[in-house]
Amino acid sequence: MSKPRPNRYTTEPFSMPLRWRRKKPMFSLTYDRAKSALFLVAMLGLMSGLGFFAADRPDAATLAWRTGVVPVLIALVVEIIRSLWRGEVGLDIVAALSMSAALVFGETLAASVVSVMYSGGTFLESFAEGRAKREMSALLSRVPGTATRHANGTLEDVELDEIEPGNLLLIHQGAVVPADGYIDSEHAILDKSALTGESMPVQLGRGEEALSGSTNAGEAFDLHVRHRATDSTYAGIVRLVEAAQASKAPMSRLADRYSMLFLAVTIALATAAWWFTGDPVRAVAVLVVATPCPLILAVPVALVAGLSRAAHFGVLIKGAKPLEALAQIGTLVLDKTGTLTDGRPQIVSTEVHNGMSDDEVLYFAAALEQASKHPMAQAIVTAARRKGVMLPVPDHVIERPGEGISGTVSGRLVTVGGVAFVNQQVGATAVASRIMNVGTVVVALAVDNKIAGYITMADALRTGTAELISNLRRLGIGRIVLATGDRRAVAENITSGIGLDAVRSELTPDQKVLLVVAERKNGPVMMVGDGVNDAPALAAADIGVAMGARGAAASAEAADIVLLVDHLDRLLPGIEIAKRSRRIAMESVVAGIGMSVVGMMAAALGFITPVQGAIIQEMIDVAVILNSMRALGIKPQIGQENAA
Repeated sequence: MSKPRPNRYTTEPFSMPLRWRRKKPMFSLTYDRAKSALFLVAMLGLMSGLGFFAADRPDAATLAWRTGVVPVLIALVVEIIRSLWRGEVGLDIVAALSMSAALVFGETLAASVVSVMYSGGTFLESFAEGRAKREMSALLSRVPGTATRHANGTLEDVELDEIEPGNLLLIHQGAVVPADGYIDSEHAILDKSALTGESMPVQLGRGEEALSGSTNAGEAFDLHVRHRATDSTYAGIVRLVEAAQASKAPMSRLADRYSMLFLAVTIALATAAWWFTGDPVRAVAVLVVATPCPLILAVPVALVAGLSRAAHFGVLIKGAKPLEALAQIGTLVLDKTGTLTDGRPQIVSTEVHNGMSDDEVLYFAAALEQASKHPMAQAIVTAARRKGVMLPVPDHVIERPGEGISGTVSGRLVTVGGVAFVNQQVGATAVASRIMNVGTVVVALAVDNKIAGYITMADALRTGTAELISNLRRLGIGRIVLATGDRRAVAENITSGIGLDAVRSELTPDQKVLLVVAERKNGPVMMVGDGVNDAPALAAADIGVAMGARGAAASAEAADIVLLVDHLDRLLPGIEIAKRSRRIAMESVVAGIGMSVVGMMAAALGFITPVQGAIIQEMIDVAVILNSMRALGIKPQIGQENAA
């Protein structure tokens, strides 16, 4: 077993190891218990009062009902004072008025029913929100505690903070991959459902990348670690999830828009009923029916459910405000590199010379490029590993950064790099016979001072991009613009024929910000990017979307939404879920308030007593909350026809 070392997490956004952060905060637990206790007190007061009333002991019944109401009313008044201190006027005032008025005018049974209704509603809201957050909580609970590492021919269990790039880990069957890396076995079967929502496991070959947070659904395999656990995909996701859960999301934003109006209408109607009839009980009945649980409870339940469903599909939305804004986006601004394209160069074609084969060109180039950290070099190595090529360790390596590298592979002198660099090294004047397309790069290879071949590489457009653009338009996005710092010829060549409305090229970060601001004339703007240079534009947009938890920390921090994997098509379920969640929330609000207004009018006219009004309002509450919980079962349709 390796010696314990200082905890390196102290230099990361976390202040303690991941495995220590699974426990639920004590305040949240205490708060939930307080809600449960208030509900039990209110229910006990109501039921015992009814028992005393049935036993013909009205005085004892009245005392029991008052005893059940007072704690709930005190807690409600404290919450109202806190809200007013923060400058917020909430609809809890109506609930407090209804209970207070009922107690003052002797309608203790109605007050007891209202207290049960209100405390039960907040308890149900807490339960519903807890259920809605299960997808995010599931992400946090999956953090592995240790990993199994190869060490001098043996295996050892190590803590996550001891994993280093270059380590070889053994991933047991059913284990969660603790760090990003490359498959170092013939094959591996990974379940990525917790990261991407994909229902079927995927099979990966040697050299292919495995993301931390995936589950080994097949036989045990070896993993060549690429990043420390703290820098890996899953650690980034956990940071984002915890930030989203800790953020103060304006869950009652829809309710706040109408709270003052509803409060004014309620008080005016109650006052008018008392004034014109001289009967204060009618005013009490109006206040009881008006208790606005549809607005207080239905909106947060629907929106939190939407956040949960989006997380299930690999879309982390940082609160209810971005979810609501996402449902109303009209213009989309896209970065090119790493967004519309994969962001990593890929081999497009190979040209061979002097009797070499394609496989030999790849073998010699990849073997030498193992010693380089250049993106082109890493892409060539990855391509060779995916084909199962066994790469020897190069010797006598000399690299000229940005130009090329030379060394010995299997006893032969090999040079790889730009055409000019390789020609200079071998004293050749030959050039690639194929015409280089816009946006491509040619890597030359020489073996034993002879040109052996050329590898053409490009950052290709992601598969299915044209269909994605079409589906985005089906979801109501009317204008889609490309914003890139790349040359215009490259941008236009790559995006030709996919249906963009405009291409803006050679942009600096501040020019991207200006573009986002200018596009606002067409409606709310969403910006999607993945790099540090995209962070200002992401912050300036109405909705900023960062590509992948492995992207730049600056872009993920500035963004309102993070796609947990580098697949732009994750926008489709995210947008659809946002639209449907908001629609469900609005349905609950309109239906609930509509029925409450009808009940208030009936109470003002004397057709409903305070007790009847409380019971009617309870039925309305249950109906709208159950309707809001439909958001938990949203199943996106657009873009999912061919999903696994």
